[in-house]
Amino acid sequence: MRSQDHDRIFLSPPHLGRHELNYVHKAIEDNWVAPVGPNVRGFEQELCHYTGAAHCVALNSGTAAIHLGLAVLGVGPGDEVLCPSFTFVATANPITYLGATPVFVDSEPTTWNICPDRLREAIEDRLRRGKKPKALLVVHLYGMPAQLEQVLAVAAEYTIPVLEDAAEALGSRYAGQLLGSFGAVSMLSFNGNKIITTSGGGALLTNRADLAQQAQFLATQAKDPAPYYKHSVVGYNYRLSNILAGIGRGQLELIEDRVKKRREIYTWYSRHLQAISSLQIGPAEPADSRSNRWLTTLLVDPQQTTVSAEQLRQHLETRNIESRLLWKPLHLQPLFAQVPRYGGAVCENLFARGLCLPSGSAMTEADLERVSQAIQELF
Repeated sequence: MRSQDHDRIFLSPPHLGRHELNYVHKAIEDNWVAPVGPNVRGFEQELCHYTGAAHCVALNSGTAAIHLGLAVLGVGPGDEVLCPSFTFVATANPITYLGATPVFVDSEPTTWNICPDRLREAIEDRLRRGKKPKALLVVHLYGMPAQLEQVLAVAAEYTIPVLEDAAEALGSRYAGQLLGSFGAVSMLSFNGNKIITTSGGGALLTNRADLAQQAQFLATQAKDPAPYYKHSVVGYNYRLSNILAGIGRGQLELIEDRVKKRREIYTWYSRHLQAISSLQIGPAEPADSRSNRWLTTLLVDPQQTTVSAEQLRQHLETRNIESRLLWKPLHLQPLFAQVPRYGGAVCENLFARGLCLPSGSAMTEADLERVSQAIQELF
């Protein structure tokens, strides 16, 4: 049977349980459809309880959370912010919103996240140039924790505050501690393709009450205390709606089940594709890390096959299967052509060789068989 006769297998579609409707129906019955309400406050409290963070501000996107996180850390015009090159553009765009400049740092090959050695190199070079970085963005790519002990130690040595981008990593752990709790400010994303979703949404997490209060102030148009609308600084319309927060509350109840399923999908692919020597499913987990395996990824070995990751993607598409190349490094993007960078060979190599496989937590074994068989056909 040809692929056009099959339903499409998507990369990472939303996976809803029916009980999200309980929170949504309650919001409608109570007429709480405004941007703030009981579901927003409940979702924030539940995210704090789950991650261990002391404070949470629910927002309408993960990008908004990065923007506000950088703002409350004092990033402004003329500043520089250290950022991995191997990430989605939404990590770096908010740096430019504030008039600052990203400084891109290469990955290390174990976790694919920011390299502590290249990070130190970047900081020392910027200091020699008279430009101390204002902040460091740390990303946990595809749910895999970064080498946090080393990265945080370098940041602390130079007193650079850390904003933790855990958009892809809710439910992942480092040294037993849940991600989203390691930065001076941390953020999550609940976009439709994430491990849990609010359709569109995000959250800012912090242990500092002053930063949470400032972020919430900025997220609600920066309204000064007054019996009329008074504004002394620029604010934003970034709060999450009460209805979408209700979806998030229902989704969060299922987070451990969703992590378990995604990890099982990674294991399934690893076992069923291990006979293809030119493919590597990965990255493997370091001993101190537990990935939520948001997306299962693979690398094609050009020493063993002439098939490229892009050819594999196109082949899967002919079978009505969605896949996606790994992130194109930001230092290769036209948008950031003039931005300083340190290293780049590691993430460029990963981009050239890598592909994300369908990993949605609602995938059936028949779905996995379809993907596996399509890959085996090509190799």
